[in-house]
Amino acid sequence: MMMRWFPLFAVLCLPSFGALSRQIASYDIKVTLDTKTHTLRGSEVMTWVNASPDRVATLQFHLYMNAFKNESSTFMRESGRRFRPDRFQKKEWGWIDVNRMQVVGGADLTKAIRFIHPDDGNAADQTVIEVPLPEPVPPGKSIQVAIDFTTKLPKVVARTGYHDEYYLVGQWFPKIGVYEKAGFRYAKQGRWNCHQFHANSEFFADFGRYRVEVTLPAQFVVGATGVEKLRKDDVKSGTSTYVFEQEDVIDFAWTASPLFQRIERKFDAEKLVSAQELAEVSRIHGISPAEARLKDVRMILLIQPEHSATIERHFKALETAIKYFGLWYGKYPYDTLTFVDPPFGAGGSGGMEYPTFITCGTPLRPMPGELDPETVIIHEFGHQYWMQMAATNEFEEPPLDEGFNTYSTTKICDLAYGASRLPFRAMTFNLGDILDMPKMKAVQLDRAGYLLDPVVDDLVRNSWSYYNSLSYSLNAYVRTGVTLDTLENILGGDVMARIMRTYFQTWQFNHPTMDDFIKVANQVSGSDLSPFFSQFVRGNRLLDYMVADVTSSKVRTPLGVFDKDGAKVTVDFKEAGKQESSQEKGKGYKPMYESVVNIRREGDAIWPVEVRVGFKDGSVERRQWDGQYRWTRFTFVKPSELADVEIDPERKLLLDVNWANNSYVMKPESAVLSKWASNVMFWMQNTVLWLGSVL
Repeated sequence: MMMRWFPLFAVLCLPSFGALSRQIASYDIKVTLDTKTHTLRGSEVMTWVNASPDRVATLQFHLYMNAFKNESSTFMRESGRRFRPDRFQKKEWGWIDVNRMQVVGGADLTKAIRFIHPDDGNAADQTVIEVPLPEPVPPGKSIQVAIDFTTKLPKVVARTGYHDEYYLVGQWFPKIGVYEKAGFRYAKQGRWNCHQFHANSEFFADFGRYRVEVTLPAQFVVGATGVEKLRKDDVKSGTSTYVFEQEDVIDFAWTASPLFQRIERKFDAEKLVSAQELAEVSRIHGISPAEARLKDVRMILLIQPEHSATIERHFKALETAIKYFGLWYGKYPYDTLTFVDPPFGAGGSGGMEYPTFITCGTPLRPMPGELDPETVIIHEFGHQYWMQMAATNEFEEPPLDEGFNTYSTTKICDLAYGASRLPFRAMTFNLGDILDMPKMKAVQLDRAGYLLDPVVDDLVRNSWSYYNSLSYSLNAYVRTGVTLDTLENILGGDVMARIMRTYFQTWQFNHPTMDDFIKVANQVSGSDLSPFFSQFVRGNRLLDYMVADVTSSKVRTPLGVFDKDGAKVTVDFKEAGKQESSQEKGKGYKPMYESVVNIRREGDAIWPVEVRVGFKDGSVERRQWDGQYRWTRFTFVKPSELADVEIDPERKLLLDVNWANNSYVMKPESAVLSKWASNVMFWMQNTVLWLGSVL
């Protein structure tokens, strides 16, 4: 049977007037939730455009929910049935079945579906399917596929599921992979990029337009990706149907609960962003204030009634995120942002991002001195930029989303909130308050996390190829953040700001790679940053400079035989003493001191570093060292003894794994010892904190 191809101008997935992206994969979905069985029964019409020069003979789809089908799935094998604090419970399995797949107006494909295992060869994994087509999709044409499916939701785990009457529905429908033509990203020839669902990974998809109808019991409050266009109530069946629409997005998720308190407010750009702030953005980036201006956004909060005391904190944090991400990288272009507060017991669905839709997380006992839930809200909103608009492949390059977002979140939290108490809890109490621990800035917390295991892996790897979950977390999040902070310290704040905005503006609504970011960094900075990226991004070099040893001694009269006035004069200890005594009695006499400083490179990373040498008379000498050889020596002859030495005095190199060996003081003071004792306590606290967050 001849297949019917849809011309580019005729299909729903093509850019409409005002669309921001090339809409490759679009969906029209209808789904009904059965709250007794926690099951979804859905149908979708998926429209896919072949934007490559290839004739594409097969389609590949993600069936993410099958990750929770049994203990043999790749997700379960890799995770040990754990995700964040949750442990997956048996008899709470989740799965997805494709009941029918058919080309619209054409062949039935259902019997041709087969499971494939592109990453690990695990024949038991059922998270990716491939289906051959009766005829290939020609270049520049599109295909529409109708799919009926059934999804059984698990008890909340790994970003999705149910808890009592609360539902967070993510990764829930058959979703097409990304076809990469030769030269696109790292593809050497045309191929499907459709990875299995791994324990340490998130997602990758093309942009498109979504229209989703959700039908469920009328008492539920519903939130979702996009704009609510319609609500229809059926009194006879006791159900309500919600219709949501959104274009220029890569995914769709939704939530429902009868307990949600729904509050809507407006991000008022004119009110919340000052003329001075717009002028500063204009100065840094060379753009007009009009180009820097942000747009208004509908903020929709779905919060648990018991957390109502934190409503103002939720909105303030979201306003902060919309403001600074917008000023720094470009305005948030969508009309809405829905943010969800999961109930206690459903923490596995918290701290997650979907297009125009994020989940947060409020502690059982929120405390004014902690940035919780603030940091979660700011971080998850940031994914609208690095996950959604700059739609990177998180399977293969997770730092481009998580790490760039960590860097951005850290800067915003430090700017908007300053130092805060560590969220270091015992039961419902913050030990930071009880023990009066010092407040820390977010950048310090990132560095503390990085130091837990700085070089076990290269920074960028396939998400499932890191040494373990801890290495994935540290590299994808904090090590990337610390690396970007270090680059900013080296280049300067304005240059780094231009790099980040240029990268985002260049690659939004596309699929950039780390190589694309490196090219932008080189171009904007006007420097060849290859040595930096090859060591700290593409490699795992260890940066560690230390003050090896220091001497400072008075310059003595030299001993020996010297020629003087045609005769040989012997200077022994006695004669030297006489000469020195005579000199000391002279007017304006100042003894000279020879100070020798030896600096060593303990790690295998090589990067230029500044050395500051202070003297007791208050004078300072600064030297630059390229770090090429394993050590260097500086010698000073001055009328003052050496007082202290400090490598990288401005602490630009946040990647240096041991700041404790960066300095030397001739006479340690009690205040210095107290400082290092405090630092030891800090590292211990953060080690426990990080272990608790990733196990």
